[in-house]
Amino acid sequence: MNTEIRRIVVADAQVPFVHGGAELHVDALVAQLRTRGYDVEKVSLPFRGQNKRELLAQAAAWRLLDLTASHDRPIDLVIAMRFPSYVVRHPRKIAWVIHQHRAAYELAGTPYSDFDHTEADVGLRKRLIDLDTQMLGECRRVLANSQNTANRMRTFNGIAAEALYHPPALAGRLRAGRYGDSLLVVGRLEAVKRIDLAIHAMTFVPEPMRLVVVGDGSQRSALERLAADAGLTSRVRFAGAITDDQLVSLYAEARAVIYTPFDEDFGYVTLEAFLSSKPVITATDSGGPLEFVSDRINGFVCAPDAATIGGAAASLARDEALARTLGIAGHTRATAVTWDGVVEKLLG
Repeated sequence: MNTEIRRIVVADAQVPFVHGGAELHVDALVAQLRTRGYDVEKVSLPFRGQNKRELLAQAAAWRLLDLTASHDRPIDLVIAMRFPSYVVRHPRKIAWVIHQHRAAYELAGTPYSDFDHTEADVGLRKRLIDLDTQMLGECRRVLANSQNTANRMRTFNGIAAEALYHPPALAGRLRAGRYGDSLLVVGRLEAVKRIDLAIHAMTFVPEPMRLVVVGDGSQRSALERLAADAGLTSRVRFAGAITDDQLVSLYAEARAVIYTPFDEDFGYVTLEAFLSSKPVITATDSGGPLEFVSDRINGFVCAPDAATIGGAAASLARDEALARTLGIAGHTRATAVTWDGVVEKLLG
């Protein structure tokens, strides 16, 4: 334990009623610090990203907070996790950035962002990037949850951040099983996750292989229609939101995992699949997964089109031994990521 640091606040912006990878990351950090004897509290403010005109006001709310002490006892350290929590005031503040407001960064001008090339949007985008540059510049240290996130801060903010990977919340429970007749997709059913690529890819995968889609989101109905229109209703199952035990079992029984989001920051799915000894099929523009997936070593890195992804899945469908070999290599890669290493880097 770092004896100079006893009381820690983990600061995070929380979208109400959403509990995804970012929330799991924050909760796991709090739990891991507590198990090591630190007095830790999570402080969060609600975040609404739907109205971009409110973003600066939400950042201002964090700036009004003073987390230097509580009941006249000093708070030794603040660890800020994502926009706009790192706007908070504290003399000993570090950032472990899960993500910035990506709609104002590399997603601007794409179908995944509400920022267009209008004068108002360009001005707001500049103010947000300048704000991030100033507030992250206040931090004693800036870390990122992946190299992809670190690269974004270097490109847009001129900030040198070190990538610090962490294990998924299910790390201790995931297990290898048989290499069955299912391909697995896990994630929020939103456009940026590109679940449609996996569904289209199934037209290139031989039976009896089927696709199991785990998760829920605004695109579920559209994806269900897509599967029906492609004649894949009997081969694509939408499992919805499931329990952790059910997810562990699905990973254990799958032949492989398809994970092809657009420019993902990190993504637990890659490490969850590897810790289940399952290969991962990802795309050349998927971002964070590419920091773990090596083509034909522990998975496949494909062009982001259904035919290429389907071809990779078909090769695994036909060759169980190949799936096992790639999956075991993935397991070796994932077990090198530990919380002991994270805490040492954060507080050392």
